Amino acid sequence: MEQPRILIVDDEKDLCTLIQKALEKEGFTHIETAHTVKGGIETFHTFRPHIAILDVMLPDGEGYDLCRQIRTTSNIPILFLSAKSDEVDKILGLAIGGDDYITKPFSPKEVAFRIKAQLRRVSMYDAPAQQDVHVGPFRMNADGNEVYLHDNRLELTAKEVGLLACFLRHPNQILSKETLFNRVWGEDFYGSDNTVMVHMRRLREKIEPDPSRPTYIVTVKGLGYRFHV
Repeated sequence: MEQPRILIVDDEKDLCTLIQKALEKEGFTHIETAHTVKGGIETFHTFRPHIAILDVMLPDGEGYDLCRQIRTTSNIPILFLSAKSDEVDKILGLAIGGDDYITKPFSPKEVAFRIKAQLRRVSMYDAPAQQDVHVGPFRMNADGNEVYLHDNRLELTAKEVGLLACFLRHPNQILSKETLFNRVWGEDFYGSDNTVMVHMRRLREKIEPDPSRPTYIVTVKGLGYRFHV
């Protein structure tokens, strides 16, 4: 099994070292660090990581800018590190394509375990499913990490893939926000239901003919969402 490649971008070099040591204790050996937006995007293209950890405040810009650049070509999980704890900052990080948001100060071991949780979500450690899943015009590959609409691969973040996978595996069933929390975020989730709403809006923008009037993912008032095809 391929050893996952992990990219850490933070201008605090000592913090990068602490996180790297915590990851190495968990068995991760392929780790690269960068300390600027420019260095981060250059390392991303050469290193091709499976997951990225980005500081929000960098000397030449914001981790948000780096996230946007990564999202133009990749749907790898992205975790933000930030000293900002306001809800609006967390929502912004998730809205632009982040999958988790960790507020400083934090335990490097906590970061390591959240990384492991994200990698499990994208099936790096899970046994693959036996066959593709077909529901209407949607198809999810056997690994559960790629989804196609009318044979066109959807450019989705890891969390968006997770949400859509829940619906594809349970078509025409009502899934509550709490159920989606448990299945997609798991025990590492520390936010509010606004997080699911943000990701749901972004997912609808990518799959619905008219996101303002969704026909695939329908809101069931007071209960949750239902996937209808």
